Amino acid sequence: MTVMDPLANALVTIKNNEERGKKECIIYPASKLIARVLRVLQKAGYIGEFEFIDDGRTGKFRVQLLGRINNCGAIKPRFPVSYREIEKWEKQYLPSRDIGLLIISTSKGILTNKEAIERKVGGVLLAYVY
Repeated sequence: MTVMDPLANALVTIKNNEERGKKECIIYPASKLIARVLRVLQKAGYIGEFEFIDDGRTGKFRVQLLGRINNCGAIKPRFPVSYREIEKWEKQYLPSRDIGLLIISTSKGILTNKEAIERKVGGVLLAYVY
């Protein structure tokens, strides 16, 4: 069975395991995009350590959960945004100005909304988390 959106599957897996109170979860299939998004979440303090597990196929990630995620999800369709429009999208997807973050794919890599505004780069909205 093929997965239509691996990033959305990964975020739903994290959200469901957080709601159940689990300490870790397994995300598969693994991809570079998912690894970069996990790195952003780790840097922001939403998840703990994560590691790649090579299973001979596409691989998996084992993610340590900290119980800090209330909601997360992929943004579909993946809207293109300029850095001036990011605040408009924050209002739509995040509950408050200082709570949560948007994850944006830019020419400078995968960034949070705050980093994209600081660097004055736009990109494509990937996900939200709070």
